[in-house]
Amino acid sequence: MLTVFIQCFIIIFIYTGIWFAVAVYKKRNDVADIAWGIGYILLCVFLFISHPASPVLLALYTLVTAWGLRLSLHIYTRNKNKAEDYRYKAWRDEWGKYFYLRSYLQVFLLQGIFLLIIISPVIHAAVAPAVSWNIFTWIGLCCWMIGFYFQAVADWQLVVFKKNPNNKGVIIQTGLWKYSRHPNYFGEILMWWSIFIITIPYTNSFYFIVSPLTITLLLVFISGIPMLEKKYKGNAAFEDYKKRTSALIPMPRRKV
Repeated sequence: MLTVFIQCFIIIFIYTGIWFAVAVYKKRNDVADIAWGIGYILLCVFLFISHPASPVLLALYTLVTAWGLRLSLHIYTRNKNKAEDYRYKAWRDEWGKYFYLRSYLQVFLLQGIFLLIIISPVIHAAVAPAVSWNIFTWIGLCCWMIGFYFQAVADWQLVVFKKNPNNKGVIIQTGLWKYSRHPNYFGEILMWWSIFIITIPYTNSFYFIVSPLTITLLLVFISGIPMLEKKYKGNAAFEDYKKRTSALIPMPRRKV
């Protein structure tokens, strides 16, 4: 098992280096967001080619690929013909003469490490003794579909909302966004917990709970919700929305 993890690390090490070169050429580090989903697909392809694939493994590869492809296409479409994402632009200004070094280490290489941690249950399943379709597979599939719905629909609703010129500067509070301030993040987190659930029957797979815990911590406490909501700090409309609406898990709106 260690060998395949090393192989995956080498693949991602080269992969992140290529995308760093693209970022330098394009002068925009937000290409890392496009690379994020594609990196998972790359590893799934590698595992599919290099190891026998049982029906459960094929399901895992399909789920990860569907998630990664939709997300990368969504981000590419969202960023096309626009300036660099404000979060990356802030780092560009902040890092000064160390910009390129910190970009490689803190954006691309670090992202690659998180990628390997998050996909680790799938890597483990690829080399562990095969398991047949079971109750964990069904539970994981059902939960994954719910998560995919929340992420895909929430992203679509936000795109439609922003296309309306009357909504410029307005906080979206309709559709799924009425029940969660970050329904797309809720969907992403649920999908990765679902993938972990599917891998539970594989030997010692409980060790890989680090995968869904990592994506949860990243989105809830580090690079997701905190960074996005910092942009709206002091915005009266957002502060009211924040008081009434759950941060992550969709729930009925609170009365204030």
